[in-house]
Order: sequence, then structure tokens, then C-alpha cells
Amino acid sequence: MNVMNHMGQCVTDLERSRTFYEQALGFEFWRLLELDDEPTDKLLRLQPPLGFRACYLRQGTFVLELLHFAGSGAAPAPWRPRTMNEVGITHISVSVDDIPATCALVVRYGGEVLTDTDIGGGLFVRDPDGQLVEILPMAYAERVATEG
Repeated sequence: MNVMNHMGQCVTDLERSRTFYEQALGFEFWRLLELDDEPTDKLLRLQPPLGFRACYLRQGTFVLELLHFAGSGAAPAPWRPRTMNEVGITHISVSVDDIPATCALVVRYGGEVLTDTDIGGGLFVRDPDGQLVEILPMAYAERVATEG
């Protein structure tokens, strides 16, 4: 048997990202880890010093791990916009009670609303580091739960 554990996302400012995901998207703080360079450097295939901290946030059964590297050996690569057809994880998706209110919170906490993606029943936003987040109505999550 296999069980989904978490999804990790590298961020440039751990506190800013934590605040964004908690205040704008309703995630709840779970725990904070500060790990030694060894054996973390080997696991992550990065050069020390890492200055690695991980903040775990939960929403329902989904766990988002925000990864921050402050050490000179593991400085994050520069951000660049990604497109939806690039190989790899493209986005996370969150269902909310009130899309306009959530969009206002996204802007308030340092994100960006991609108004050109608004199809009337959902749209994309970017978090403070540019990660794409799909915002859908709660009815979508309820429909998925009953169809499963």
C-alpha cells in the first residue's frame, strides 16, 4: 500500500509564504523543521551549507511543505514563469467559498491574480514566489468528492 505524504515547494521567504498560504488560502500550520546539513545535503543532492528549514502546512488531508534554503551552497535558482505544458508539477488547486474574496486576499498577502485566466468558474493566481495556484469554487470539490 502507498499513501500520499506531502508536496514540497521551494520559497524565497518562508514567513511571507507561510502567511500567504495561511491567510489567503486557508492552510493551517502543522510544524517547522530545521535540519542539519548532513544527511540532508545527500538526500536533496545539494552542496552545504544549506541553511534548510521546512514549514509544513495542512489543508484537509493535503500537506504542503514550504522549503527554504538560506545557505550559500543551496541558493535557489532564479524564478522564471512556467507554462502549463512543461513537464513536472504545474500547480496546486484549492476550492474556496468565495473566489472574489480569496482573490482580494491573494493580492493583500503578496500574490497576483491572473485575471486573463478567469473563466467564470475558476482562475489562476500566483503566490509571492510565482507558483501557480488554481482557485475553484467549493462546488467543484463537492462534485469531485461525490463522483469518486
